[in-house]
Amino acid sequence: MRKQDNITAQERFGKAVNSGNLEVLTEVVAPGVVDNDPAPDQGPGPEGFINLFETMREAFPDLNVTVDKMVADDDNVAIAYTITGTHKGDFMGVPATNRQVSARGVQIAKFENGQIVERWGSSDQLGILQQIGATVAA
Repeated sequence: MRKQDNITAQERFGKAVNSGNLEVLTEVVAPGVVDNDPAPDQGPGPEGFINLFETMREAFPDLNVTVDKMVADDDNVAIAYTITGTHKGDFMGVPATNRQVSARGVQIAKFENGQIVERWGSSDQLGILQQIGATVAA
């Protein structure tokens, strides 16, 4: 695929997460995707991503992911991003606090035929937990 096709697929992924129209993920995430850094309790395939972001949007209904930097080649798209939202539902056992959160993250996605086939990434989950007042053991 062309580099621009992969960027377009990555942008569709982001718009789906931000809008809550998560069924789009079945189009841009391959059924056999390998997630090298899955979230806790994230299942396999596109459905795993859909469930993850449904859970995130329940906890943070105004969830927004902003791409701060993107680098792409013919097979991969890497992004540095900022995630923001208001804690209005349970997140990792912490009930709603109505606190605003902001955290940074990075993701590298490998594409084939316009779909993510492999992913590496990390978000500042600890930072989110600290911002919502969770007690985090060292």
